[in-house]
Amino acid sequence: MKRKIALVIAGLAVILASSSGDAMKAAGSETTVKVTAKKFQYSPAQITVKKGTQVVLEITSEDAKHGFNLPDFGVRADVKPGAVTRVTFIPDKTGTFTFACDVFCGSGHEDMSGQLTVVE
Repeated sequence: MKRKIALVIAGLAVILASSSGDAMKAAGSETTVKVTAKKFQYSPAQITVKKGTQVVLEITSEDAKHGFNLPDFGVRADVKPGAVTRVTFIPDKTGTFTFACDVFCGSGHEDMSGQLTVVE
């Protein structure tokens, strides 16, 4: 009986070890991009990432409340001054996609946008 328990524990240890390796690989394939929002622009306004790689956008506002909307990947967030807003997604298609502020922030609001390019 003790031998069976030892084998079960050893098997679980192997499964957990291989799972940890997968998690570490996934963390290593993450791309983090710091984005700043301010009237009436994002910086950077052009972002390039790889398809299938987890993307983390760390968005801050320098002046007012803004929104961040990347509808092609179902990404939407409110961005408040003095705070970091983190959005995470995995792009599953290539191309160039527009992101924009969707919280009215003044007379130049309609021009506040950028592009995300996803490459193979």
